Amino acid sequence: MGFKTFKIANVYLFPIPDVKTVNTMNFSPKLIPYTKEGRELIHNSLRPDIQHEVGFLMKSTIPNRSVEYMDNRISRYSMKMGECEITGIDLSAHEAHCHHYIPLHLGGTDKFHNLRILHEEIHKLIHHTDKEMIDVLISRFGMTKSMIEKVNKYREKCGLKLIEQS
Repeated sequence: MGFKTFKIANVYLFPIPDVKTVNTMNFSPKLIPYTKEGRELIHNSLRPDIQHEVGFLMKSTIPNRSVEYMDNRISRYSMKMGECEITGIDLSAHEAHCHHYIPLHLGGTDKFHNLRILHEEIHKLIHHTDKEMIDVLISRFGMTKSMIEKVNKYREKCGLKLIEQS
């Protein structure tokens, strides 16, 4: 609108009259995970089949796993609508494995951004070192070049040898 913007110490200062705002459509202040009402709204917005599987995940226990891991595993599963993050296959709760993108022994955490929802066999593929078993799993899932590239990114973070593509 003609107001001058200043740069001081590599920080831009914008005059307040020049700042434009936009109303966020479909925003609801009630839709937050910090209140019982907000969690119910979020849970009710999930597809019924995902709600059912989340129920199984909520009841499951995994020895030696943190509460943060268990909660973030459920959150990641519902965010991905129950799909494997590499193949896109719909997963039931018992098929879904939660992979640490950066492994715990290499400094990874149980935080949401470090977890990935994968098919049980795809999770095995990431960690396998036996070439024959790797080939069997690639064949079983009809892995495309882009899927193998994703698997290789995960293997690289684990410090494992990359899968050679033919």
